[in-house]
Amino acid sequence: MHGNYFEPELECASREVLHYIQSKKLVKMVHLAYNNVPLYKKRFDEIGLQPGDIKSIDDISKLPFTYKDDLRDNYPFGMFAVPKEQLVRIHASSGTTGKQTVVGYTRHDIDVWARSAARSIVAVGGTKSDYVHVSYGYGLFTGGMGLHYGAEKLGATAIPVSTGNTKRQVQIMQDYGSDILCCTPSYAMYIGETVRDMGIDPKTLKLRAGIFGAEPWTEEMRREIERLLDIRAYDIYGLSEIAGPGVSCECQMQAGMHVNEDMFFPEIIDPETGKSLADGEFGELVFTCIGKEALPLIRYRTRDICTLNHETCECGRTLVRMGKPRGRTDDMLIIRGINVFPSQVESVLLELGMAPSYQLVIDRVNNLDCMEVQVEMTEDMFSDTVRSLESTEHKIANALQSTLNIAAKVRLLEPKSIPRSEGKAKRVIDKRNKG
Repeated sequence: MHGNYFEPELECASREVLHYIQSKKLVKMVHLAYNNVPLYKKRFDEIGLQPGDIKSIDDISKLPFTYKDDLRDNYPFGMFAVPKEQLVRIHASSGTTGKQTVVGYTRHDIDVWARSAARSIVAVGGTKSDYVHVSYGYGLFTGGMGLHYGAEKLGATAIPVSTGNTKRQVQIMQDYGSDILCCTPSYAMYIGETVRDMGIDPKTLKLRAGIFGAEPWTEEMRREIERLLDIRAYDIYGLSEIAGPGVSCECQMQAGMHVNEDMFFPEIIDPETGKSLADGEFGELVFTCIGKEALPLIRYRTRDICTLNHETCECGRTLVRMGKPRGRTDDMLIIRGINVFPSQVESVLLELGMAPSYQLVIDRVNNLDCMEVQVEMTEDMFSDTVRSLESTEHKIANALQSTLNIAAKVRLLEPKSIPRSEGKAKRVIDKRNKG
């Protein structure tokens, strides 16, 4: 066993100990949900299930699924299992795909979340003496406050910069000596580009690690961020409905994200049949909030597609690892009957040495779906001849065809012509359902 841990007795617990903890928490949580959340009482009664039928974590497949629409249909507080007097905080999702999903936290829930985020910071090599530069958005979005409370729980120093004013962010990194950067990967790229454009050698920054999440990103993008900022880039996972960032995070092995499964129990299911899948099989990630009081979600369908791996990691942690989600069932595009994930396009572009700034424009022309991939030229390409640029477009189009099994038009754009995002990057413009 080697590595640093925040709570070693839990992060490195035997499977038997974890099974005991998970079972005890699940039984308690099922009674809480049944007795206090009308939706769960109704769902249980419909299938003839009593809370007493759940005796251990092995019984989890007997429980009904929870869907994002359940939170929307019970907006804002209908899924809460505690009186409002016990709530100490409210967060909400960005609401980009519909009505916001509202999340409530008791003091206990905030502590659970802070501990999981603290574990994440320690897993990437963070210590009490570090300055943690939090460039996720603060407010109703869970990103900023999740890592902020995690840093404070660890005893590190949180710098609550939030998003925006990127040159000032870089100045703060220089002046304050930020050690760990927390933001979306697309914003990390933008910060890296800004460092370069300001003529700063990234080696002169104290920054050594980055914790990036809230949107899908590829291994190629990881390498590009690491090159631009001269750091190690780590993936973190969370979603508002479960807690926020810190549900899982990579360790220094960068070999999958350790799920804090004593708090959030994961499963992988076949999205069509709902049946559980074995380790290594791609399927939909499902979470049960066994550690929470205010919003005890049961078998919540995240729509993220990934795998699980229960082997003990080289870092010594026994906590199950989830692979990087390769897309979501709801961000999957279906173009002429073929499933396309934006992350597949990103992989192709970065493998060919293109800038990671791109957009997919999907349209329907003469009843036929078509996809245009708009990608920024790198600075050194900008002076190339028209023939050379056309050749690059053909090369990208051919690589996309072989990866996606679908033809796409490729259009090269001037550097910096695609809007930069300080939060989640907007990668897809789908015109098919408009007008």
